[in-house]
Amino acid sequence: MKKIIFDKRWEGGHGIGRFSSEITKRVNFDGYIKLNIKPTSPLDILVTPWYLFYNKSIYFTPGFNAPWLFVNRSIITIHDLNHIDISGNDSYLKTIYYDFVLKRACKKSLLIFTVSEFSRRRIAEWAGVSPEKIVVVGNGVSKDFKPEGDVFKPGYKYFLCVSNRKLHKNEERLIKAYSTVEDKYGIKLVLTGKETPELKEYIASLDLSDDIYFTGYIDEEKLPSYYRGARALLMPSLYEGFGLPVIEAMACGVPTLASNTTALKEIAEGYSVLVDPESVEDIARGINSLINNKVLVNDLQIKGLHRARQFTWDKTVSLINHSLTKLRK
Repeated sequence: MKKIIFDKRWEGGHGIGRFSSEITKRVNFDGYIKLNIKPTSPLDILVTPWYLFYNKSIYFTPGFNAPWLFVNRSIITIHDLNHIDISGNDSYLKTIYYDFVLKRACKKSLLIFTVSEFSRRRIAEWAGVSPEKIVVVGNGVSKDFKPEGDVFKPGYKYFLCVSNRKLHKNEERLIKAYSTVEDKYGIKLVLTGKETPELKEYIASLDLSDDIYFTGYIDEEKLPSYYRGARALLMPSLYEGFGLPVIEAMACGVPTLASNTTALKEIAEGYSVLVDPESVEDIARGINSLINNKVLVNDLQIKGLHRARQFTWDKTVSLINHSLTKLRK
């Protein structure tokens, strides 16, 4: 039986780190990559092969790093292609890496894992590989995300946007849409992470400095309390490979607003207020419905809880294990 070693270097924080840690909690691998270099380092494509030269096992990474050599006994994970699909998230080095290293890895690797049908189609189209080589394993929701528990109480009502300052998060349109809502009934807008000088200036130009707050860094264990305290989660992103905050909010019993594009439509249609992320007016319409339509809000809370139960880490790992079992033979 073939051995499989796992790259734990991604662990920590949200996104790929969470994906990685949830897998290693549930799967007993035959070993782990032991290197001090980060998997995102440009040198990783050369350093990891030296490790694999001496270790003849199958290499499984939960991220988009791929070794230049021995890629034919590697399993890679690509959550999305936002680094090349979204202007502003790309760079000269990223473009070179994706076109010459990752695309080659897609063609030569044993298997590709991804988290949504949207990403599966996009990867197959971009890399020129069969969709059958790409396995959708999804994401899960930690048991910490549930209606019961601590509630963040800042002293005011608020909408929550779990985000960062990347352009595809569409924060300026969200803020503009929020500014056009005539009667907010005192509901503020809270965004996770640190404020940038540019956003601060933009918010001030709309006379919203007293209505929009930034949380700074939030510890993982405290994040559920921010969901529970929110009137709704707002996520009108231009691009998502999955959109985990939407499912996490649903699991906490919170209604959600999401984009009607990319993977967000795939996971949220029928369970969220869907909006055109490029339309300030449509985002504002969605926010208005979450303020004024109590029947809709109650319906979304119930449907969201049901939807969130369909995304578990046990299910994700079961799908991964099914593929690994076939490769071990």
